[in-house]
Order: sequence, then C-alpha cells, then structure tokens
Amino acid sequence: MTDAPPPARNLDRPLRPALSLALRGRCPACGEGRMFKSFLKPSSGCEHCGQKWDVSRADDFPAYIVILLLGHILVPLMIEVNSVLSIPLGVQAVLWPGLAVILAALMIQPAKAAVITFQWSRRMDGFA
Repeated sequence: MTDAPPPARNLDRPLRPALSLALRGRCPACGEGRMFKSFLKPSSGCEHCGQKWDVSRADDFPAYIVILLLGHILVPLMIEVNSVLSIPLGVQAVLWPGLAVILAALMIQPAKAAVITFQWSRRMDGFA
C-alpha cells in the first residue's frame, strides 16, 4: 500500500499581474495593501496579507534602471529639440538637468517596486 503524495500547493507567483499592482504602489501578493511606507522605504509588511517587503535588497539596481532609461529618453529628445528649435544654451543648461531630475524622481519608486516584485515572484533574496 503506497501513500498518495500530498497535494501540490500552487507556488506560482506570476510576474505580470504582480508587476501591474506594484507599479501602482499596491501589494503584489494581494493587491490590497501598500508596498511602500514612504517614498522609497518598503513597508515592513502588507497590512492586508502580511507579506514582508523589507526583506528585499534592491540596492542600487533601481537607480541603474532609471539612469539607463533617462539616457534613452533625454538624449534623443535633446537631439531632436536642438535640430528643430534654436534654444539658447543658457536655457538648455537649466532645462535638461531640471527635466532629468523631475523624470528621475517620477521613475525611481516604480523602478524599485519592479525590482522588488521581480525578486518576490522568483522567490529571490529572502522571499520564500
């Protein structure tokens, strides 16, 4: 007489729906709680499902992603604007760095949420 194996738990953590939730600042596990306690500080745990978010070590990777994206957005934009318009150099010295700071501030939290969600969905770095 053989014992039947225990039923397999569904351990899948699909990345796409979780990433959609995380980019909106929601808990990728349940979609109810908040992922961040403050601007870039992950909450210690989801108040709805209890998933821990402070075990992640995203380190500098979100900043690298933002820098890479900013370069691919701003450099072609600068080239196009300079070929079409004749903007004085003093205005450009304020315009482009200002735009870079604004875009970086808008992109850093979603980039960090994406990195943490990827780690969570792949059970990496403390996410069991």
